[in-house]
Amino acid sequence: MKHFVKELGEHGPPHPGEFVFEESSWSFINLLKLLWHYGLNPLRMSMWVEDILDKFMRIYRYQMHDYAFSSNERLLQTLGGDDFTRLLNQTIDEAMQKAGFSQKFINEVVCPAMRVNYGQGVTINGFVGAVSLAGVQSGLWSVKGGNKLVCSGLIYSSKAEVIPGTVVCSPSAGDPATLYHVTYNTSSGLTGDTYDIVIIAAPLGRKMANITFRNFDPPIPQFPNPYHQTVTTLVHGRLNTSFFGYRDPQAFHLGAIFTTNNPKLFINSLGVVSPVGDAGGELPLRSAVWKVFSKEELTKEQLGLLFSSYDAVKVKRWLAYPQYRPPEKFPPIVLHEQLYYLNGLERAASAMEMSAIAARNAALLAFHRWHGHDHSVDQEDLHEKLKTEL
Repeated sequence: MKHFVKELGEHGPPHPGEFVFEESSWSFINLLKLLWHYGLNPLRMSMWVEDILDKFMRIYRYQMHDYAFSSNERLLQTLGGDDFTRLLNQTIDEAMQKAGFSQKFINEVVCPAMRVNYGQGVTINGFVGAVSLAGVQSGLWSVKGGNKLVCSGLIYSSKAEVIPGTVVCSPSAGDPATLYHVTYNTSSGLTGDTYDIVIIAAPLGRKMANITFRNFDPPIPQFPNPYHQTVTTLVHGRLNTSFFGYRDPQAFHLGAIFTTNNPKLFINSLGVVSPVGDAGGELPLRSAVWKVFSKEELTKEQLGLLFSSYDAVKVKRWLAYPQYRPPEKFPPIVLHEQLYYLNGLERAASAMEMSAIAARNAALLAFHRWHGHDHSVDQEDLHEKLKTEL
């Protein structure tokens, strides 16, 4: 993603955020408070996450050398071996307990990070949990003008022909040499076209892409792939600071509030929204735009608890990411000859970066299978092989 942004435009500064305990404006004081509350757990967490990410980042070297993988299991096994398999087969709670982290730290620091990033608690798998923890550390950035500009910029730079329509079905006679006929709805009605290679880059499922596969032999299997609903509520108003224990609004300086797994709480997180490119600053005491994540749509009573006054509310129900339940089972990448599915990697972790990696793998795999480059697919010991080449 950094490479795309470098090619297409500029990235902006990170947006500030807080953990469940109250941060100071002094980083040294924050460090002392972390040590006081959680001992060496925060430092150990950074090292633990870094070790996992170091292994995962091998994918960039493999893809730079045009290596591809025919299944998500092979991709992750090649990157992290049995360590990644264990993470996918246990919860982040189990994984971190086995790594020696305290339950207090898991409940008060790790759980809020899971809730804000994936709307779920510490029962999600260990791999997506590590990705979530990487997402609450420093060094994050945003795209000036909005992250969506990466997508539109890539489409423009690739000179791809984009057909604004919804894919309905993809019939095939089952012969590997047969072209795929893709049918889709557009503003001018039902139409379609034929293709040598088809790559599906949308989550399959009735509530998601809702694509029907016709005349396949064997038939394309159904993949149970439930997605988790998060409700995003954008509110332009004044926060009711007394609800959070601050009778004096002047004393409230938090830009974000993350929550623990408390059944009495009706929100996952709440944070002030800054314009993209804004370097941040003092939290406005007057009206601001706040983003609230919750499992269900907020009632008027709940909005009244969170805000002392507001003049605009925008609600979006969002099937944002998979419902994670280890052990994880991956859908195949190869659905049929020259028919590929890249969203299965979301079962490991859902993020823009994961989608970009899955897309590049699908493109490389389609290319190599079309040209018969078996030596570039599912090669073992790539880490040692590339070290030897260097």
